[in-house]
Amino acid sequence: MAAILPPGTLHVGMQLPIQSQSRLYAEAWEDGAGPDELAALARACDRAGFAYIAVCDHTAIPRSHAGAMGTEWWDTMTTLGWLAGVTERIRLISHVSVLAYRHPMMSAKAFATLDRISKGRAIVGAGAGHVEAEFEMLGVDFKTRGRALNEALELLDLALREEYVTFAGQHWRVDDMGARPRPVQTPRPPIWIGGSAGAALKRVARYGDGWLPQGSPRETYPAQLAELRRYREEFGRADERLDIGAIPEMIYVGEAGWDVGAHTLTGSADKIAESLRWYGEQGANQIQVRFRSRDLAELLDQIARFAAEVAPHLS
Repeated sequence: MAAILPPGTLHVGMQLPIQSQSRLYAEAWEDGAGPDELAALARACDRAGFAYIAVCDHTAIPRSHAGAMGTEWWDTMTTLGWLAGVTERIRLISHVSVLAYRHPMMSAKAFATLDRISKGRAIVGAGAGHVEAEFEMLGVDFKTRGRALNEALELLDLALREEYVTFAGQHWRVDDMGARPRPVQTPRPPIWIGGSAGAALKRVARYGDGWLPQGSPRETYPAQLAELRRYREEFGRADERLDIGAIPEMIYVGEAGWDVGAHTLTGSADKIAESLRWYGEQGANQIQVRFRSRDLAELLDQIARFAAEVAPHLS
């Protein structure tokens, strides 16, 4: 496997609002929104030519974290499966699925089914997770989650490629077990891996077809990307194309007329596009955007304006 996004442009994806409502980024209007609004946004991204839409993965949030994270986190695979039915072209990604929470054969079944019902639009987004109490609740060792994720990636890769699987690891064993449906994409759906620390970058270099940064502001992004390239050389994958992501600041296309925050890219389309092209100059080929908005109509307008005015200048 290797990169799936065509070269020559900076592709755009979006982690959908509403389905995850961390207090760190959710807008006030999302609290009263539901499936109708989510479907409208997914279809808008599809019409806009975005490369993908993403859904998060948390089961339950401890009260100690709820002040920042909230507790509104929709089930990842249920939501992605439903979104497959209300969209036509756009790819569907888990950003990110915490593979250690589940047996990898269950994850393989879920992603293979998603790929089948979406007619080949699934992307596996995988990560280590970070909420220790959530691991404890699920009976999973938080301290060994990195090793568990590495093993899960190996087993998931095998199960998405082959109908019958035999695997012997420290965390999971499978003895000649077969599973259908098979994915539409061959040899399997792409696997993009999240995280920006050294261990995560090494994991991307070894197992990933793409990188989903988490915690990569502009001041650290070039160094992290250089580290990822060094690891790719170490694993003999330097010549393979990799879908490299970036998460820029919040965006508001045009003059807002209201306080969109000091750390928001705003103003003319040319100004925003110039700022975003910086990521492409570093080596990224996809960016995950999020727009400031006061209601659904404003967010739909921002998606449409970005697609019409900014995206054409990201080549």
